[in-house]
Amino acid sequence: MADQPNRQAQQHEEVFEDEGISMKQLLEAGVHFGHQTRRWNPKMAKYIFNERNGIYILDLKKTVRMIHEACEFVKNLSASGGKILFVGTKRQAQESVAEISSNISCYHVTHRWLGGMLTNYKTIRSRVNRLIELDRMREDGSLSFLPKKEQIVLMKVRERLNKYLAGIREMDRLPDALFVTDVRKERIAVEEANKLGIPVIAIVDTNCDPDPIDYVIPANDDAIRAVRLISELIANAYIQGQKLAQERAEGAEGEMQIQASSGGAHSFDLPSGQEYEDFQEDEEDNV
Repeated sequence: MADQPNRQAQQHEEVFEDEGISMKQLLEAGVHFGHQTRRWNPKMAKYIFNERNGIYILDLKKTVRMIHEACEFVKNLSASGGKILFVGTKRQAQESVAEISSNISCYHVTHRWLGGMLTNYKTIRSRVNRLIELDRMREDGSLSFLPKKEQIVLMKVRERLNKYLAGIREMDRLPDALFVTDVRKERIAVEEANKLGIPVIAIVDTNCDPDPIDYVIPANDDAIRAVRLISELIANAYIQGQKLAQERAEGAEGEMQIQASSGGAHSFDLPSGQEYEDFQEDEEDNV
């Protein structure tokens, strides 16, 4: 049984050529390990290969295919200018989610999800604006003109706002998709996205309900290496989409330049019907 994931790796290595990741990396990161058999959701049965020593083993063939589908969605989303909100408030995910999302200029929530972050976005945005205002006061020195006690209170407010909202500081509109590292932990975030029709990409372990997720990635959501690896894969797909958009823009610009150049060298006006008739009459008179 231990050889089965390795056989799957050999058969499906090519799926990741574009994404720049190998099945070997997935295996080494423990992506295929699920939860204990007594802690499972029957809806995940179709993604499970077998059980070993009381632990469910995920079907790597299906994991590979669904990662590929998720990456294609992310690539197309990125190419059209869409933004992703990464959500990972669990300890194992916080550092990698914050780092990876920032590297691709997307957004993240790595501490407690505040209820209404999506469904009551207007109020959340007002708190973000308050954070920006407090930072400005600190930077331009206007904060120093306030009484010391008030300065301390405002800085405590600023620290709290920054803790929960720093990752969405630049998010001036609702995201175009969510990437979630733990469906159970981020249940409220998933529910809010579902209500607003925002697509959800998620790492879904054997103890989770896959139904609310648009792009299920059956994988281990507890191992730090597994979470980081899949997060990086999503980020790489996003970067590919950005490159695709740039290539399209450059191609369109080049085509316009060619058309402009061609039009300038060979442009002429066709004669109107009346002009053509006048020309014929002149020719007949000359004859």
